[in-house]
Amino acid sequence: MNFSAAEFKLLRGAHLYAPADLGVQDVLIARGKIIAIASEIASDVVPDCEVIELHGQLLCPGLIDQHIHLIGGGGEAGPTTRTPEVALSRLVEAGITTAIGLLGTDAVTRHPESLLAKTRALNEEGITAYMLTGAYRLPSPTITGSVERDVALIDRVIGVKCAVSDHRSSAPNEGILANMAAQARVGGLLGGKAGVSVFHMGSSNKLLEPLYRILENGDVPIGKLLPTHVNRSEALFEAALAFARQGGHIDITSGIMEPIAPAQAIDMARKAGVPMSQLTVSSDGNGSQPVFDAKGNLSGIGVAGFASLLETLATLVKRYDYSLAEALEPFTCSVAAFLSLGDKGEIAVGKDADLMVLTPELTLERVYARGRSMVVDGKACVKGTFE
Repeated sequence: MNFSAAEFKLLRGAHLYAPADLGVQDVLIARGKIIAIASEIASDVVPDCEVIELHGQLLCPGLIDQHIHLIGGGGEAGPTTRTPEVALSRLVEAGITTAIGLLGTDAVTRHPESLLAKTRALNEEGITAYMLTGAYRLPSPTITGSVERDVALIDRVIGVKCAVSDHRSSAPNEGILANMAAQARVGGLLGGKAGVSVFHMGSSNKLLEPLYRILENGDVPIGKLLPTHVNRSEALFEAALAFARQGGHIDITSGIMEPIAPAQAIDMARKAGVPMSQLTVSSDGNGSQPVFDAKGNLSGIGVAGFASLLETLATLVKRYDYSLAEALEPFTCSVAAFLSLGDKGEIAVGKDADLMVLTPELTLERVYARGRSMVVDGKACVKGTFE
């Protein structure tokens, strides 16, 4: 493979968390890939190689956020409460280098086709973006006419989403729900993708019963079903822990602080015997945050941000005494493994150069997405097309 000198960047002297703790290492990148890691790489390895001195700082994989309302969410209180599309700078300033977009309650004024266009735009603007087909309701809104065809044939589609145990879901019966998961699974096999089914979990006392119905009425592996927002109630979280102990993955929402904060949820899960490899954290960023009273009436609404991801990471290290290596797992390699993103989630030769530079205090300094500098001194140096 031929490279021009200008394509090389040497990140030198940082303490490398891959996320495994590899100590102080130099990392050489070119054409968006990591091509060498060593305790010392000469700065004249190629002429005019760009050298970035990172002594005293921490070099980590970029974050993978698998639950983002890229084209907006909300609408529970009418058209004025539809949240806007997310801007590139908001993502990279949160350390996100891989974003998974999805739809929410509103599949009437928002469509999978628009979400696909947004994922393509973000890929052109510099980060990596994928999407889930479907929305809250079933049958799933799709692009090609079926979940299976969307996942198998559309490059950016890696799975499906729906809502269960929520008063905003379409109350799907067990046959429709199992068929959706089976289609995602087969589409993933045909397209060489994860083929996962992600379930927005509401506050209903049905808890994870809909997922167990899928397992009872079909043959989709438990590892392809992901309940999210599982820290929204104590009863739901206990049910999620039981699901994980049976081999399932569970997704904790970093923007949900009550009744179980995300770092607390991770610590509770680990103490309950759930491997970190089965835990993931996502933001639900750019989605609405509605508040309903006891009668189901909307009493307030806000918009979820992305800062909660790095805040949760820092809390795990500072308050719960996790090593940075362990704390990084549910934000990086665990997500990459669940979504079958083989080039993501780890700093290793041959992987994408998606990198995050933190200070020893765990504040964000720099971000590189596929080798391109996106954030310097904590601020985006690359903006979206219309920012």
